[in-house]
Amino acid sequence: MGPNYSTKKKKVKDIKKQKKRNDKIDKELKPKNSEKKGLTILLLGTGESGKSTVIKQMMILHKGGFKNSDFVTYQKTIRSNLILHTKTLLEASSKLDYQLETNNKEIAKEFLSLTNISLAYNEEKADLVKTLWQDKSLKLAFESRSKFQIPDTAKFFLNKIEEIVEKDYVPTDQDILFCRIPTTGVNHLTFEQDNTIWKIIDVGGQRSERRKWIHQFENVDLLIYIVALSEYDQKLFENLNINRLAESLELFTRISNDIYFENKNCIIFFNKIDLFEEKIKKSDINQCFPDYNGGLDFENGKEFIRQKFIDKAENMKRNIFTHFTCATNTKNIERVIDAVKITAMEYILKEDGFL
Repeated sequence: MGPNYSTKKKKVKDIKKQKKRNDKIDKELKPKNSEKKGLTILLLGTGESGKSTVIKQMMILHKGGFKNSDFVTYQKTIRSNLILHTKTLLEASSKLDYQLETNNKEIAKEFLSLTNISLAYNEEKADLVKTLWQDKSLKLAFESRSKFQIPDTAKFFLNKIEEIVEKDYVPTDQDILFCRIPTTGVNHLTFEQDNTIWKIIDVGGQRSERRKWIHQFENVDLLIYIVALSEYDQKLFENLNINRLAESLELFTRISNDIYFENKNCIIFFNKIDLFEEKIKKSDINQCFPDYNGGLDFENGKEFIRQKFIDKAENMKRNIFTHFTCATNTKNIERVIDAVKITAMEYILKEDGFL
C-alpha cells in the first residue's frame, strides 16, 4: 500500500471526525424549549473589500434571494454605472496617453459632452458605450486600473453591455453580486438556521462611515473582518497617497485589539482571491510590504499577507480564524459560511457551558 492509500485513509478519518463534531453541535443546539438561541455577527472591513457581497450571498443562501424591488434598483444602478465606468476609462486613457482609434475620437468627444451634462443612463449614451468599449485603449486603461479609481467589476458589466441595454434586461443574481453600491449607515440581515437566529450587522467601510462602528460593538458575539487581497497595489479613493491593503491592515490592528473584542472570536475573510491570483503573476506585493521577498508566487504571497494580519492581533484571549474567499462565487461562500457556522456554534456552546 503506497502513500496515496494512507492519505485517503487519513482524509476519511478526518471527515468522520468532523461529522461527529458537527452532529454533537447540532444535538446540543436543539432547543430544550421554545426559546431559540441568537447570534450577532459584526461584519467589518474597508470600502470595497466585499462586505456587501457577502451579505448578498447570505440573502441568496438563507433568505430565498432578492425581491422584485431589488432587481429594479440594480438594473438602474448597473446601467448608470456603465456610463460612469466608460467616462472614467476615457479620462484615464487620456492621462495614460493611450490613443483612441481615429474613428472613435469623435465618438468619445460626443460621449464626454453628454456625460459632462449628466451621468444618467439613456439609450444614446449606451450606443456610444458599446462602440467605445471595443477600443483597445479602454481595455489597456482597465488593465492599468491600479493607477486610478474604478471597480474591478467594471469589465464584467462592460463585457455584457449588449445584454444590459436590452429593454427587457433583468439583472441575474450574478449581476447583483458584482454590482457595487457603497454601504452607508448600518444595515441588518436576520435569518434562522439550525434553531439559531442569526443577526448580521453590516456598516459602511469608507473612512467617513467608520465613526458609526463603535456603537455596534456592544453585545456582538463574533467579528468577521473582510480583507480585499487584490488591493495591494491600489490606493484609497479618499487619499491617493495611502495603499488600500495597508489601510486595511492598520484598521484591523486597531479593531482586533479593541477592548470591545477582548473575549470575542474573530474570523478573517481574505477576499478576492481570484483577482489576487491573477494579479500577483505580474505585480509584486513588495510595493505594499517592502519586507516581502516571496516573488510573484501565489502561495507565498497569500500566506505572507495572512500572517501579517495574524501578527497584528496581539490580544490572545480569543481565537482568530482565517479563510480565503471569492465573495462573488456562491459555492465558495457557502463552504466558508458552513465553516463560520461551526465556529459560531462552538462559541454558543462554550458560552452555555457545553464545551
